[in-house]
Formats: sequence, C-alpha cells, structure tokens
Amino acid sequence: MALVALAAIGGTVALTWWQARDQVSDAASASRETTELIQGRLREHALRNASWQGVDGTLRWLRQQTGQRIRLVDPFGEVVADTDHLDRRAARPPGSVAVFVDPLPELVLPDGGDRRAATVAAIGAYRSDTLLSVCLLGYGYDLVVVTGADGVPRHRPATDDPVAVDDCRPAPADDWLLADDREEAGRCGPAQDDCLREVFRRQVTAAEVAPHTLLLTIGAGDEPVRVLDTGPVLLITLLVALLATGAALLISRRVLRPIGTLTAAARRMGDGDREGRVPDDGRDELAELARAFNQMAESVRAAEDDQRRLIADVAHELRTPLGNLRGYLEALQDGVLEPTPELYASLHDEVILNQRIVGDLQELALAEAGALVYHRAPADLAELLETARTAHRAAAEAAGVSLDVDTCGPVMADADTDRIRQAVGNLISNALRATGPGGSITLRARTTGERAVVEVTDTGTGIAAEHLPLVFDRLWRADPARGRGTGGSGLGLAIVRQIVRDHDGDVSARSDVGAGTTFELWLPAISLLSLGASGLSTNRCTDQAAASTTTTVPDSSSQAGQPVQS
Repeated sequence: MALVALAAIGGTVALTWWQARDQVSDAASASRETTELIQGRLREHALRNASWQGVDGTLRWLRQQTGQRIRLVDPFGEVVADTDHLDRRAARPPGSVAVFVDPLPELVLPDGGDRRAATVAAIGAYRSDTLLSVCLLGYGYDLVVVTGADGVPRHRPATDDPVAVDDCRPAPADDWLLADDREEAGRCGPAQDDCLREVFRRQVTAAEVAPHTLLLTIGAGDEPVRVLDTGPVLLITLLVALLATGAALLISRRVLRPIGTLTAAARRMGDGDREGRVPDDGRDELAELARAFNQMAESVRAAEDDQRRLIADVAHELRTPLGNLRGYLEALQDGVLEPTPELYASLHDEVILNQRIVGDLQELALAEAGALVYHRAPADLAELLETARTAHRAAAEAAGVSLDVDTCGPVMADADTDRIRQAVGNLISNALRATGPGGSITLRARTTGERAVVEVTDTGTGIAAEHLPLVFDRLWRADPARGRGTGGSGLGLAIVRQIVRDHDGDVSARSDVGAGTTFELWLPAISLLSLGASGLSTNRCTDQAAASTTTTVPDSSSQAGQPVQS
C-alpha cells in the first residue's frame, strides 16, 4: 500500500511540475507576444512618420494595451521616451527584456539590370522622401505609406486636398534621382516651399535623414520575474510523501492486522481447530467479513457435530439388531438354541429393520444432496389421502386405532404423488406407534390461500414443547432411552421434511402432551379453474378452513409451526 501511495504521490508531483512548467512556458510565450507587439507597433510608427516624432502617443496606447513599462533609448544613451515619465513617476530601473527597434526598410534588389544603380536610386528616394515627409507631417499633412517594389516606403497624400503635396519631389540636387522623380520634381505647391528648401539643404549637406535604431526595454527592474522555483516544489513533495507514506502505513496496518487474524484463524480451521473465532466488532467491511467468517466457522462446526452425531446414531441403531443377530447365530452354531420357525422369523425381522435403516439413510442422503428425482404434476390430495388410508388400514386395525379421512372435495397441488404419499405414509406410521388402542388418526386436506395443506392428526401421547423443534432431526426419537419398543429408524420425519421442501413447501408440527399431535404439510396449490374445471363446485375445504379459529403457519426459521389467528 505504501508503494501505491508513493506511486500516486509521484504521479501527482509530475503532473504538478508539468502544469507549472506549462504555465511558466505560457507566461514566457505571452511575454514574447507582448514584446513582438510593442516592437512591431513602434516600427510601424517610425515608418509612418519617417522619424520618432510623436512616439509618446504610441507608447501611451501600448502601455494601456499591455500594462508594461516601455522605455526607448537612442544609440547615444539618451532616453527618447519612457512611459514612467508619461505617467509622471520616477523612472524605474529598466526591465530584463531589451530588444532593438530598427525602422530602416529592407532593400529588395531587382532580378536583372544594374543593381548598383537601383540601390543608389533607392537610397536617394528614401532620403528625399523621408526628409520631405518629416517636414510635411510637421505642418500637419496627413500622409499614408506605400511600399515600392524596391522595399522602400514612400509617403503619399491621404486626401485630394489641393493644398496637399501631390507627390511632390525635391529639385534634383544630384544625379542619383530616378527619372520619374526628376519628372515630378518641382511640382509641389507654395505651401510646401519651406519643406522643399529644408530637404534641399539636408541632402546637399549629406546630413543623416533616417530615424535612429532605438533600444527598447520592457518592464521594470523591480518587478518580480516569473520563474519556476524547484525548491518549494521539492520540499512540498517531500512533506506530502512523508505524510502519505505514514498514513498509508497506519491504514495498511489497521487493514492488514484483521486480515492477518482472519488468515491465521482460517489456517487453524484447516488444521482441524473448529472453535477458533475472530473479533467482529465494528461496522466496516472487515468487521462484516469477520462476522461472515465466524458464521462459516460455526456452520462447519455444526456440520461436523451433526456428522459425528449421525455416525454415533447410526452405530447405535445398528448395534442392537446386529448384536441380536450375532447372539442368535452364535447360539445356533453352538447348539444352544434349536432352529425353529419362530427364531428364523425373529432373525428375519432384525434383518428387515437393518435394511430399512440403511435404505432410509441412503434416501435421506440423496434427498439432502438434491439427487432425488421428482415428477411433479397436478395431484388431488384428497384422493391421495384415501389411497394412504387404504394402504395402512390393516396396520391401524391391528393396532386397534381408527384411521379416517376428512375432506370436502378435490384439493389440487403441484406435487409428485409417489413422494407425497411416502411422506404421508411416514407420518401415519409414526402416529400408529404413538397412539394406543382405542385412539384415532385423522387425515385432512384443505386449501389456504396459495397453499394446499395436508394434516395428519392423532390422539396419541403427544410431544413435549421442548422436543418439538427436534422432531425433524435425523435419528431423533422422543424416547430418551431409544428403546426398541418405540420402533422406527428415527429418519422418517427428516425424510418427510426434505421431500416437502423439495416441493417448495414446508412442514410443521404442534402437539399437546397426552392429547395428541398434528403434522401439517404445506404444498403449492393449484386452482381448479386453472385446470379447466369450471364446472366443479368450489372447494368447501377452503371455506371451512377460513371459518376455523386457529391455523398453523410454518415458519422456515424453526421446525415447529406457530399458531396464528385466521
């Protein structure tokens, strides 16, 4: 977890670094764009005005647009213009950005002809045009700049005012003027005479006419410079890494400790310790996992207890009949007993009992494993009870017990007829063993809502309340001594419960000691109308059940049903 935290911190630091670097790069790019804007506008001013006259206005506009302090210095170190002076403040030290503003045009040489002559002509045109333009602008003339094919700018009148210069040129003072310039020379109006005379004097005296190249500085020396300081970034990164690593170690320790405890408990369980439990206090996912582990451990322990108890019960059930068989066989072998038909019949009964126990165990194992095959179809439970009474009538008459069926019409259920008849037969057999001579057993079938109910009620000895939750356990019998007189294998009710649950139903029991016991099988009911039996009368069992004062509803969380008012 600490490695994951460090990796996450490293990724965060890298992203922060790249973002800061990009921001500084963007700031530098913006600074370059600002410098290029200022440099370009100043060069345009020099070309348009043929000098640096009036540059203060351009600096004010640039100051307003960029927010930068702008300073121009000529080659002799003299300050030409400074926005600090324009803002009426003391001049600050110059900034770190220093570039030159070169107002001279770039000469474009012709592809052919006398390039030297073209160069001399361009020099003359530029000198004369510049001198004349400076003078005319001083008089307030509005001129526009037109760049010729040689790359040299020429100033033309901006309007058709007759007072304008009308492309006037100075009188020829030397042989370097172009032919066009000679033809246009001397055509200026009287208002430009002073300018023409000034141009003449300046040219004949070979005075410098081009505006000087100026040094441009942007910003002030006392302004902070945006640079990426790696020191604070590294320090913050180190602090965050330490805090995150510590937090990750604490969290991982808190998380890994319960996991380690669970791992150790699971290993102990694998080694055979079924009593180990882990602390499950808390409300987080680990506590929920601990509770699930404890439940699993308890289930495993209960399953092993059931398995040991089953083995002990099976051994107990088989020990007595096998011991009887061995004793009789040894007595016959030693000649102590005479082989009589009665003795052979007794031995046959013991074998049948053992066979029944083994068969019930196998059937119960198949049922609990879901391996029993069911053929479910609409079945009439009233008819099924009549069949069961016929099958057990002889046994009931031999025991002196009356066996009756109390139904009031068809009761349809979705069931495997053979398996349900087997379950009802187990209940009847148990009732016959619990009911003495003169008693009665009543079989009923009815419908309650979406459930079809089969009841087997006897007037036998009954079952104590504390034993009711145990009656469906394997090999459980109400007789604590587990004597042979009670009969049965102790598996019948467990088989009944499994068969009914495989039908998506449930089974319940209620009993009064000395008054008898009632077992109920709850199965999915089928409506007679859904079977196309619209001509049949309504099942009166439903109405009769609704008129009953008490109905037992099975609770899947317990073995016994709980009486509720219907």
